[in-house]
Amino acid sequence: MGTGVPASEQTSCAKGDPQVYCPGDTGSTEAVQVTDSKSPEVSRPQNDPGYHNQDDSGQLMASYEGKAKGYKVPPFGWRICLAHEFAEKRKPFNANNISLSNLIKHLGMGLRYLQWWYRKTQVEKKTPFIDLINSVPLRQIYGCPLGGIGGGTITRGWRGQFCRWQLNPGMYQHQTVIADQFTVCLRRKGQTVYQQVLSMERPSVLRSWNWGLSGYFAFYHALYPRAWTVYQLPGQNVTLTCRQITPILPHDYQDSSLPVGVFVWNVENEGDEALEVSIMFSMRNGLGGGDDTSGGLWNEPFCLERDGETVQGLLLHHPALPNPYTMAVAARLTAETTVTHITAFDPDGTGQQVWQDLLQDGQLDSPAGRSTPSQKGVGIAGAVCVMGKLPPRGQCQLEFSLAWDMPRIMFGAKSQVYYRRYTRFFGPDGDAAPALSHYALCQYADWEEKISAWQSLVLDDRSLPAWYKSALFNELYFLADGGTVWLEVPEDSLPEELVESMCQLRPILREYGRFGYLEGQEYRMYNTYDVHFYASFALVMLWPKLELSLQYDMALATLSEDLTRRRYLMSGVVAPVKRRNVIPHDIGDPDDEPWLRVNAYVVHDTADWKDLNLKFVLQVYRDYYLTGDQVFLRDMWPVCLAVMEYEMKFDKDQDGLIENGGYADQTYDGWVTTGPSAYCGGLWLAAVAVMVQMAALCGIQDIQDKFSSILSRGQEAYERLLWNGRYYNYDCSPLPQSSSIMSDQCAGQWFLRASGLGEGDTEVFPTPHVVCALQTIFEFNVQAFAGGAMGAVNGMQPHGVPDRSSVQSDEVWVGVVYGLAATMIQETAEGCYRTVWERLGLAFQTPEAYCQQQVFRSLAYMRPLSIWAMQLALQRQQKKASRPTAKWGTGQSTRPEPGPKEATANLSPETPATLSQQDNHTPSLLTTQLHQ
Repeated sequence: MGTGVPASEQTSCAKGDPQVYCPGDTGSTEAVQVTDSKSPEVSRPQNDPGYHNQDDSGQLMASYEGKAKGYKVPPFGWRICLAHEFAEKRKPFNANNISLSNLIKHLGMGLRYLQWWYRKTQVEKKTPFIDLINSVPLRQIYGCPLGGIGGGTITRGWRGQFCRWQLNPGMYQHQTVIADQFTVCLRRKGQTVYQQVLSMERPSVLRSWNWGLSGYFAFYHALYPRAWTVYQLPGQNVTLTCRQITPILPHDYQDSSLPVGVFVWNVENEGDEALEVSIMFSMRNGLGGGDDTSGGLWNEPFCLERDGETVQGLLLHHPALPNPYTMAVAARLTAETTVTHITAFDPDGTGQQVWQDLLQDGQLDSPAGRSTPSQKGVGIAGAVCVMGKLPPRGQCQLEFSLAWDMPRIMFGAKSQVYYRRYTRFFGPDGDAAPALSHYALCQYADWEEKISAWQSLVLDDRSLPAWYKSALFNELYFLADGGTVWLEVPEDSLPEELVESMCQLRPILREYGRFGYLEGQEYRMYNTYDVHFYASFALVMLWPKLELSLQYDMALATLSEDLTRRRYLMSGVVAPVKRRNVIPHDIGDPDDEPWLRVNAYVVHDTADWKDLNLKFVLQVYRDYYLTGDQVFLRDMWPVCLAVMEYEMKFDKDQDGLIENGGYADQTYDGWVTTGPSAYCGGLWLAAVAVMVQMAALCGIQDIQDKFSSILSRGQEAYERLLWNGRYYNYDCSPLPQSSSIMSDQCAGQWFLRASGLGEGDTEVFPTPHVVCALQTIFEFNVQAFAGGAMGAVNGMQPHGVPDRSSVQSDEVWVGVVYGLAATMIQETAEGCYRTVWERLGLAFQTPEAYCQQQVFRSLAYMRPLSIWAMQLALQRQQKKASRPTAKWGTGQSTRPEPGPKEATANLSPETPATLSQQDNHTPSLLTTQLHQ
C-alpha cells in the first residue's frame, strides 16, 4: 500500500526543512520541546521562575469594581467576576452542523437512530443513553460541585446558584432552585442596616426578598475541591468570603466518599463600629419537579452534641421512591455564635414571613417539632441562620454544612439494591444526615490541611504556568461529578470460579468497593473503556485502589458473554450484545442495570473495535508499573492473553500489524479507518511490546518469544506502510484523507513512556520519527489551526487545512490534547484550557469536543481527566535519575522515572496507610513470586 508521499520523502525528515525540526537519534523522547522561530508564543518563558501570565484571569475579572481580595484566597485557580458575561454563545452539535457529504454517509444511521429513539422514549419511557434530539443547552454558570466520590453531587454555580443535581445515580437534573440561597443581614446598634440575598437573580417567586446583588463587587475563585466567593458589600465596610470545601482527598478511601460540603463564611468588618452579622442558608426540600409534586415531604430541626461539639440544623426528608433521601442543612454552634432556624415556608410564595423574621433581629423563630407533610403540588423549604458579633476592624467565622443521605439506591431497571460506599462508615439505615453534618463541620479543617499539602507540591512549583495549575485541579471535578457511583460489593455477587483464579478479586472489590463514572453527563455509560484509557491517569495516581477495582470489574465483564442479539445503529447489522474475551465498551447505563447488563452503547458492535483490547493490556501494565502490585498483574495476565489472542484475528496478512475494518472501529467512532493505521497500529505495537515484558516477568519463554516475533514484524510493517518522512499517515486507504496528520498518532508511544518503556532497549517507535511526528503535529494541528490558540485539531491535511472528511476529524478533543501535551511537554494544552474555561464559559463542564467555530459536543466529559498524564510526565521529568531502562526479556524493570507507587504517592503528603503491603514490592521481585 502506498503512503501518499513521494518516495524521495519516505526516508527521513529533511535536515534543511525550516518547518520541521528533526534531531538525530537522541535515544529519548523525554520532554520533546517543539520550536518555531516565527512564533513568539512558543518561546514564552514559562519555565522562568518569575513567569506568571497576567492574562490568566484578565478578561474574566475585567468587570470587577471592588477592592476586596477576600480572606486567604489563593493566587492560583479559575477566577471570574460575578458580573462577567461571556460574549461567545455556542450551541450543541446537531444535524445542522454536519456537511452534506457526511449527512449522506450517515443517513441510514440517522433513520435507525430516530426509530430507536422513539421506541426508547415513547414506548419504554426511558431516557436515551445519548440523546441527539434533546442535547443539554449551554449554561455558562457552573462552579465547583459539592460532594465526595460516589455519593451524588450538587453543583453550585459561580454566581452562587444551586443549579446541577446528581442525587439519583448517574441521572442529572440541570435546574436552578431559587429558594436555595445564602442571605446576609447586618445590624448596628440594634438595628438592621442591610439585608441582601447574595444572588444576582430577580425571580418571580419570593418577591419579598431583596434580590439583584451587584455582581461588579464580587468574584468567584475555584481550585477544586475548594472554591471561594468574595462579596464586597457596597457602603457597608464589610467583606464576606465564602469558602466551599469538599473532602476530595487522594489516597483516602473513607472521607473521600462522603456526600457532604462545607461553607465557611469569613466576615471582615472594616468599619469603626461594632457589627452583628447573620448568614441565612435556605434550602428547598427537593427540586420543585416531578419527584416533589406527589407531596409527603417534611422537615424537622435537629441538634447533635458529640465530643464537646454541637451542630444544629434542619433535616429535609424526601421519601420519594425508588431512592428516598434526607438532606441536612446545618451549622456549628460555638460560644461566639447563635444558630436559629425556620422549619418550613413556601418556596413558591412571596417569602415575606421569613424575610421579616430575619429583618427584625437577625435571627429566625426556631419553632419546635417537625413540619406537617407537604400537600400534593405544594412545595416546602426551610432555613438555618447563624449570627456572630464583630468588634470594629474585627473578624468572625460562621460555619455551615450541607449533607445528603441516600444510602440505598436502585438504578433505572429497579432490579437490584446497592449501598453506597459511605454507608460502611455511617450506616445504611437512612438516618445518618445529622452524623454526616457533625463529622463534616468537625473535620473540614483537617481536610483542608490535607488538600493544601497535596496541592502545594504543584502550586508552589514556580516552573509551572498558572493556567496549568488551575486546569490540573479543576478538571478533577469529573471524578466526583461524572455521575459517579462508589458501591459496596455483596459477598455473594462475585462468581466463585473467578474468585478462585484471581487471588485479589474478592479482597479488592470487598475492601474498596465498586467504582463507576460516566463517559459524560450527556453520554450516559459507565466506565466507557476507550475513553477511560485517557482519563485513568487521574484515578491511578490519586486513588489507585479504585483503578484496580475498575480493572477487576472489566476483567469479569470480559470473560462473560451476552448473546442477546440486537441491531446496531451505524451499520444496521444484528449481532450479540457482548462476546467472550472482548473488553466491553462500557459497563452499562444507569437508567438500566449497569454491571448486570453491559454495553449500553448501540452505535457500533464494539466486539470488532480494534482499540479496546489493546487499551486493557496497556492499562494493566501501566497500573502495575505505577502501583507495584504484582498480584494484580498475575491476576490480569490470563485476561491479557485472552484478549490479545482475540485481537490477532485482525492481522489478516500475518505481517505483525493489525488492520482496521473500513469503518469507524475505534474511539473515533465517526472517523472511518481502513487497513493499517497510525492510531490503532501504534496501540497494537505498544500492547505487543507490553506483552513481551509481562511474559518475561512471568517467566513464560514461549509466549515471550511469540510476541517478540510479532513485535519485530509489526514494527517493520508499521514503518514501511505508514511513515511518510514527516509523520505517520492516518491509514492506508486509497482516499486522500489517508495522509491526514492525526494529533493522536503517538498514543502508543505515550502509554509506553508512562509505563517506563519505549526508549533505549525497549524502544518500539524510532525516536527520530516520534520527535519529527510531534513537531509536525505541533506545526499543523496546533499552530495552523485557529491561529494556534485552540489546541490541536484531530486531523489536519498536509496542506494546512483541517480534515473535514468526517464529523470528528475537524474537532478538537480536549482530553486528546492533554494526552498529546503529556507526550510533548509543552504548551499545546494551553489553548484548550483558555478556550474552554475563559472564552466559551464551559467551566466544570469541559466538553468532549469543540470545533473552530459555532459548536461544542458532549458537555462534562470524562476524557479531559487525561491532564493528569501531563502531571505524570512532569513528575517523571523532574525525578529522572541515572537508572538503566528496562530490557526486553529480562523481566526487570528498573524504572528510569517514578517507579511503582512513587507516581501515585508523589502528590500525597504521606504514604497512605490504606495501600496494601504488596505495593511496596519492586517489579524485580515479581518473577520469583509468579513461579511460586
